[in-house]
Amino acid sequence: MEVAKRRHPLAAKPSAPADYDVTSVGTKHSSLPYPYLANTASIVLFFSVLHYLISRWREKIRSSSPLHVVTLPELVAVAALVASFFRLLGFFGLDFVWSLLFRPNSDVWIGDDEEDQELKRADQQHGRKFGVALSPLPEKAVHREYPCDVLDCKKAEVESVKVSLPKEKKDLLEKMVTPDETVAEDEEIIRSVVKGKTPSYSLETKLGDCARAAAIRREAVQRITGKSLTSLPLEGLNYESVLGQCCEMPIGYVQLPVGIAGPLVLDGVEYFVPMATTEGCLVASTNRGCKAIAVSGGASSVLLRDGMTRAPVVRFGSAKRAAELKLFLECPSNFETLSSVFNSSSRFARLQSIKCAIAGKNLYLRFSCSTGDAMGMNMVSKGVQNVLDFLQADFSDMDIIGISGNYCSDKKPAAVNWIEGRGKSVVCEAVIKGEVVAKVLKTSVESLVELNMLKNLTGSAMAGALGGFNAHASNIVSAIFIATGQDPSQNVESSHCITMMEAINEGKDLHVSVTMPSIEVGTVGGGTQLSSQSACLNLLGLKGANREAPGSNARLLARIVAGSVLAGELSLMSALAAGQLVKSHMKYNRSNKDPSNVSSP
Repeated sequence: MEVAKRRHPLAAKPSAPADYDVTSVGTKHSSLPYPYLANTASIVLFFSVLHYLISRWREKIRSSSPLHVVTLPELVAVAALVASFFRLLGFFGLDFVWSLLFRPNSDVWIGDDEEDQELKRADQQHGRKFGVALSPLPEKAVHREYPCDVLDCKKAEVESVKVSLPKEKKDLLEKMVTPDETVAEDEEIIRSVVKGKTPSYSLETKLGDCARAAAIRREAVQRITGKSLTSLPLEGLNYESVLGQCCEMPIGYVQLPVGIAGPLVLDGVEYFVPMATTEGCLVASTNRGCKAIAVSGGASSVLLRDGMTRAPVVRFGSAKRAAELKLFLECPSNFETLSSVFNSSSRFARLQSIKCAIAGKNLYLRFSCSTGDAMGMNMVSKGVQNVLDFLQADFSDMDIIGISGNYCSDKKPAAVNWIEGRGKSVVCEAVIKGEVVAKVLKTSVESLVELNMLKNLTGSAMAGALGGFNAHASNIVSAIFIATGQDPSQNVESSHCITMMEAINEGKDLHVSVTMPSIEVGTVGGGTQLSSQSACLNLLGLKGANREAPGSNARLLARIVAGSVLAGELSLMSALAAGQLVKSHMKYNRSNKDPSNVSSP
């Protein structure tokens, strides 16, 4: 039985020329008389006409003549340009031209078992189904469909016109890209990173795929260190949202459980507060404080100030010269000019004050400004740079040592933040009824007042505390910061808090308050745009910026932080007064499971 051949789909295309012979592709043009002379003439004609047209259009542009008005010589030149272009295109790649004009169908025809087996072997080798025939169809043909579903469009288009008979076609087939080549390419990049030839930080830029870059970097780190990262999650994070904003050179992400405390009744509104933590008993304790506040009528809060700070340090040749700049900056008549320069850096940045401190011939300038719903560090830094550039004109001898001179003060315990405030300064208070103290908190008003005086006030003073006149404000602040995408390192100054407790109504009820002068939060920028953190902000109704009242979302978040700290302080102090601390931590903060039997997810 004669082996049936497959028919080339180009021949079956109705729009293809009837006399088109696939076997002669690439040779028809060679049968023309004097082919080299014709090709040379086409090349000369193409570039000559192109030069003529470019010259004509340049003259029209110079003389402001309309480009759409075309003369007869120009029409002839355009026609000659098109004709010579197609002549050259046909000469250099007629196969390619026909494949573009007459694309093959997805239908493939085969005639017997031998041909089918050949196709199956090729399918297994290249990880996909394909097939294209060259000779006329037999009378009895079997129809098969081979979808393009593995590689990208360009590679798939190439594979869809594979030819299995000529040797030169088979050699080309062997060189085609397969899915395995992606793995091979990744392996080559990993080896390059391990050897130090490719910088790890440049993978996102070179590959254009953040998730792939993270996977390659992760594998390179494992090979360099010889340590496994199997238990560190990789999939499930949008690495595009991380790039350039949250983390450099990622290799995965860390899972943290998020608990809910609440409802926290604050200023007449209920909030369910998300807290990301690994400390047992923290969420439960805060939740108990929220309950005590809620059944007592809720808490109220007051925002005292809202201003992010940045303090550059500059140096002069003498202390006198530094003092001159200090007087200039603190003069009320100059503030309007400086404010205009500062505010030009952002739609939301508004300069509030400038306070200066001198140390010899060095001057520290503490700028404070409102920053809308952003935490605002970058915003205030940009405004400060504008002012420094402006001052350089009149104080040319000013040497700018650094944009931050630690008089700000950022991410460090500092008295200036405790006294002057930084970010949002909030006071939150509540009156807890005596029966609630007894039934919910399991202690007495008298015990709480005494413990607060001896622990939070006297004990902290004995320790020389700076802003640490509280039981555990940083616990609540850190948990909310991580859950809502704030900068966890700013927990240092954001946890500055003094807790006050006083017996009122003839000693029957408890007045409790927390004063927090430097809560640094925002609802836009940084980690707030990550999906998980954005969801937690959405739970509070504070996702993104408030367009109607810019800055109100960030200010409300600061008040919620203070309200949650109030609940946490109230509950922990009650546990200490009642002697329940050790018992509760044994129950909630210790696991009965054998650590050796606990497997990581």
